[in-house]
Amino acid sequence: MKILLTGVPGWLGNRFLEMLFASELGITEKCSVRCLVQPGLAVDSVPNLSGPGKMEIFSADITRRESLMGVCSGVDVVLHAAGLIHPSRPPKLFTVNTLGTLNLISEASANGVTRFVYISSNSAAGVNKARHKPMRETDEPRPYMNYGLSKYYAECIVRSFQGTGGMETVILRPCWFYGPNQPRRQSRFFRMISSGSPFIFGDGFNLRSMSYVDNVCRAMALAALRKEASGRTYWIADARPYTTLEIYSTIAELLGVKRFRPHFLPGLVPDICALADRVLQFAGLYLTEIHVAGEMNKDIFCSVEKAAVELGYKPEVELREGMRRSIEFCRARGEL
Repeated sequence: MKILLTGVPGWLGNRFLEMLFASELGITEKCSVRCLVQPGLAVDSVPNLSGPGKMEIFSADITRRESLMGVCSGVDVVLHAAGLIHPSRPPKLFTVNTLGTLNLISEASANGVTRFVYISSNSAAGVNKARHKPMRETDEPRPYMNYGLSKYYAECIVRSFQGTGGMETVILRPCWFYGPNQPRRQSRFFRMISSGSPFIFGDGFNLRSMSYVDNVCRAMALAALRKEASGRTYWIADARPYTTLEIYSTIAELLGVKRFRPHFLPGLVPDICALADRVLQFAGLYLTEIHVAGEMNKDIFCSVEKAAVELGYKPEVELREGMRRSIEFCRARGEL
């Protein structure tokens, strides 16, 4: 099997490579990987774990179809994990997440790729209507902000290629990522909690599904291999959701915080931030802190039952162990 992996170097892409060549994903040893790396990114940060002949680098810009010529030649499966979350300007979300996906899947279809696995996001579906009801694959999507729209449009494009030229498509929707190799914004989150008095919006009992990065990598491998996955969409997260208060208090305990006394702010504050976020994005502006604050009192959780039944998905790592590994990584990098 030859795999094309996008999103390298990156949090998810790099971890997938590490697990693949450590034989942790159940994919044959004869598998080879072509990594699509955006021009200008540091190739030396791609894990060099595969040995001669098993991994190659292809430099191309997914937003320019002409640069993708040849990238899918000889490829059996595409794992499309590249994407933009926090842009300098909102239109870039659609250029990278939507147009980039169209360009790549068009090239994959033209080259006879047999399966295209797209890594989407919970934002393509939106937020929960009620706290007692997890989001499921059968729910009508309600994309959240421009990021959610850009990923939802990409999902629609991917679905439209199902069966085209014999190609099968699979869509995975992970939630809030955590785990080693995390970006520095996640380390800032840890430092905020280490102060002992982080801000929590609302009562802290809103539910969030989280996706430990190794769990997502295993889901990607299953999506590439399982015949039953063809044409399907799956939520991918830890086995259960967590309250915001549980997330914060677990991290605080692992960090050894002696006096954990969070400041509870009215739920109206993130609602105001969400409104400000909409106004700013409408004006063509984007502020990461405002966007993130606007989500912090919302219920965003899902059921992974369908993935468990059809894919055999079994999330092996949950909050405490996953956060312990994340904190170890941050300490080793000198960020805590």
